Amino acid sequence: MCTKRYKPEQIVNLLRHVEVELAHGKTTPQACRDAGITAQTYYRRKKESSGVKLDQAKRFKELEKESSRLKRLVAEHSLEK
Repeated sequence: MCTKRYKPEQIVNLLRHVEVELAHGKTTPQACRDAGITAQTYYRRKKESSGVKLDQAKRFKELEKESSRLKRLVAEHSLEK
């Protein structure tokens, strides 16, 4: 099964879109369906990035990538010894 990879900007925009739809009186499943995501994905992403602005979301993603890269380097270095 192929999964879509969303950029942080897209995630924040999707969350905003769903919140606007909810403010207009739609139910959560309907708003999520219109945005093209499941309700479970909406709640998970909302929990992960509640109150996060666009630039903060980008920075978090960059830090996660750098952290995984550094962990990989440490693991390779420890294997060499």
